[in-house]
Amino acid sequence: MFFAFFGSMVLAGIVGYLAEKWGLTHNGVLPSIVIALGGTFLLFVVRVMFGISFGSHGVNAIVGAAGALFLIPTEAAYRRRNRRR
Repeated sequence: MFFAFFGSMVLAGIVGYLAEKWGLTHNGVLPSIVIALGGTFLLFVVRVMFGISFGSHGVNAIVGAAGALFLIPTEAAYRRRNRRR
């Protein structure tokens, strides 16, 4: 179980780095990696507690990281735009 957790964290870091490098997000490299790690950790905990998953630990890591990267900054940008008005 610990190897699956650390492997998921490594995959999340890679997804966060690549998303920033390819221009999919504009948060900066370190914030993107932290956001991806958070999404992966959340999905890992949901899998352990409730048994809900998308397949293997690796697939869960990629889905959790990508989901967090695309959802969290979008919400923050929306709030920032509405605050300026």
